[in-house]
Amino acid sequence: MLEAIVYRYLLNVGESEGRRVADQVKLPFRMVEPLLTRLKMEQNVAYKNSTATNDYVYMLTETGRAVARNHANDSTYFGACPVALEDYIASVAMQSIEGQYPKRADLMRAFSDLLINPSMFDKLGPAVASGRGMFLFGFPGNGKTSIAERVTGAFGKYIWLPAAVDVDGDVLRVFDPMNHEVAMPDNGPGILDIGGFDKRWVRIERPTIVAGGELTMEMLEVQCNPESNISEAPLQLKSNCGTLVIDDFGRQKMRVDELLNRWIIPLEKRYDFLNMASGKKIQVPFDQLVVFSTNLEPKDLVDGAFLRRIPYKIEAEDPPEADFRKLFEIMCKVTKIPYKQEPIDYLIQKHFLDVDRPMRMCQPRDLLLQVKNYCLFNDLPIELTNEYMDFACDNYFSVM
Repeated sequence: MLEAIVYRYLLNVGESEGRRVADQVKLPFRMVEPLLTRLKMEQNVAYKNSTATNDYVYMLTETGRAVARNHANDSTYFGACPVALEDYIASVAMQSIEGQYPKRADLMRAFSDLLINPSMFDKLGPAVASGRGMFLFGFPGNGKTSIAERVTGAFGKYIWLPAAVDVDGDVLRVFDPMNHEVAMPDNGPGILDIGGFDKRWVRIERPTIVAGGELTMEMLEVQCNPESNISEAPLQLKSNCGTLVIDDFGRQKMRVDELLNRWIIPLEKRYDFLNMASGKKIQVPFDQLVVFSTNLEPKDLVDGAFLRRIPYKIEAEDPPEADFRKLFEIMCKVTKIPYKQEPIDYLIQKHFLDVDRPMRMCQPRDLLLQVKNYCLFNDLPIELTNEYMDFACDNYFSVM
């Protein structure tokens, strides 16, 4: 695998110092130099010149280019040298969220920027600590997605993830810059120094991956690019040791029963089977907290067998009036609008209590932004008045 990657890299860049080759494949130069020396002896690589750092600039010979093109036909991958599948599986076991059992203080820290009713907090705690799965259901606007996205913060902050995994010669790319936030520690000089780390691995923030209405069955399987022959890990593999949020569950492009049939065993057994493009089937960890966020009742979406495998069903209820008022205080600070009690009293009485309108967690923020934008547009002082509250509610609730 390493030799093929070096060939492809040199074919792509034309020439390179040995240490730059080592940096490209994320291995120590002392491991790469013997390979380059052997390729030189086989007359597939030549020295273009030497460097001041006791190194050489390497380039492919004609025969070397022919070998490199054959490797490029198999795959175009020339990134970090993939780690062995068994090493990846072992790393997931060591960094698993299962068995961590975060405490109340951990959960309070994770949800520090949210206002959560104490009774709901008491239900969320055991669900998160279980590291298994949960349904978050309730009316739109009550913070289901916000809660789901913060669950991961109750666990350890970072994990190590390989850039790619070697599956019997097939490259399975696991690190995804679109879904993983890099948080590499400072390191001393050199590619792999004493007390340092293996650069084939990336330290990332413990992942939270959200899939909404765009979720399809293809996203849950290994995707192989037919031109590059590089395979991409599915969402559940990328979310290992973190949280996978299925947002707006029940409104995906794929049918609910398709998802249930695909995941009913992994959710219980904590492992999954994936099919590689070569036809090989591999067993991998299914090690994440899966959160199904939905506006619908879980029992109306799935059968009893699936519900049994999701042990926690938690309703994001409408906030009581006291919490609703507190949200206005909090969001006034966020939106930088001076807080006034009287316009809030007026709004709640006229636009909620008098018309029997339910209160939602998102409404204080949304209404205050309406007020702020109205003031900015009309070059008015940014403040709360009864008139501005009427304007915001007329806009916001016009079709509700």
